[in-house]
Amino acid sequence: MDDSMNDSMNVLVCGGAGYIGSHMVRLLQEQGHTPVVFDNLSTGHAEAVPEDCLVRGDLRDKSALRRVFAEHAFDAVMHFAAKSIVPESVTDPALYYENNVAGTLNLLDAMREEGVMRFVFSSTAAVYGNPIDGGAQGNGVFTMDELHPVAPLNPYGHSKLFIEQVLQAQARAYGLRSVAFRYFNAAGAAPDGELGESHDPETHLIPNILRAALGTGPELHLFGDDYATPDGTCVRDYIHVNDLADAHLRALGFMRREEGAHTFNLGNGQGFSVRQVLQAAEEVTGRPIPHTISPRRPGDADVLVADSAKARAVLGWEPKVTDMRELMETAWRWHSDQKF
Repeated sequence: MDDSMNDSMNVLVCGGAGYIGSHMVRLLQEQGHTPVVFDNLSTGHAEAVPEDCLVRGDLRDKSALRRVFAEHAFDAVMHFAAKSIVPESVTDPALYYENNVAGTLNLLDAMREEGVMRFVFSSTAAVYGNPIDGGAQGNGVFTMDELHPVAPLNPYGHSKLFIEQVLQAQARAYGLRSVAFRYFNAAGAAPDGELGESHDPETHLIPNILRAALGTGPELHLFGDDYATPDGTCVRDYIHVNDLADAHLRALGFMRREEGAHTFNLGNGQGFSVRQVLQAAEEVTGRPIPHTISPRRPGDADVLVADSAKARAVLGWEPKVTDMRELMETAWRWHSDQKF
């Protein structure tokens, strides 16, 4: 870890009561930093963060933002708050642009007014759209690096790409320092079982598999078995939530050294098919998980795997959880004794 990270920082964590944000808050506290969580709790959970650091508020409410900046002196802002369900973004795009774009612009305005000039942004691999042939071949698998063309397929991806472009413009105009992380598939839970993934509705594969195993979720549907992959199911890159948080922590030190707006992929760098994920879950839970094969969804690519070499080289970041079974064990521990 960079020496500059030894200095304690006050960090505003927007969306800090959510899945990834709550793991970030825990890591910040463990490393001696002071997080303040700003969350409207529409999808986050108050139980996931310490009560004394939670401020309930909405990014669309400019007066609430002004209050939190007036009451605290921040060194940096981390922004996890977003609507993130792709089909919903297609049926209600106005909600996504209001929340993900207008809300973020409000946040950046408040930061600039208070002279807070370091910003870490949760972007997404959805900015890429469908992979284009000719990318890197990592471990025999097609991977996408940050130079891969961006062509989002839905309003969710568009909303994130727009903010990346805003950050580039604000770096040039105002000197804002920023890091945008393009996540692939965040997964797993805190190893001690105290924090995990809890969404309503739940749209992610691993929690839906484990809920089906426990009988607490609906029947499991796997979408498509006719992909151009070894077992016919699509291949995705799963990155442990604690590894994501570690990259964000490193971004704080990086922005102390570097000006400008920077973009990094965050992924495991290897792909797991849906059937491989299901097999790992059955091994970890010790039980068969009934499922049905449904038709593939339009627009789903055969393979989406990250090339995260830039984050490794520039940030010194390395994912620690690279085995699907180890990742699944952390998720199973949480779902077996879910606390919120």
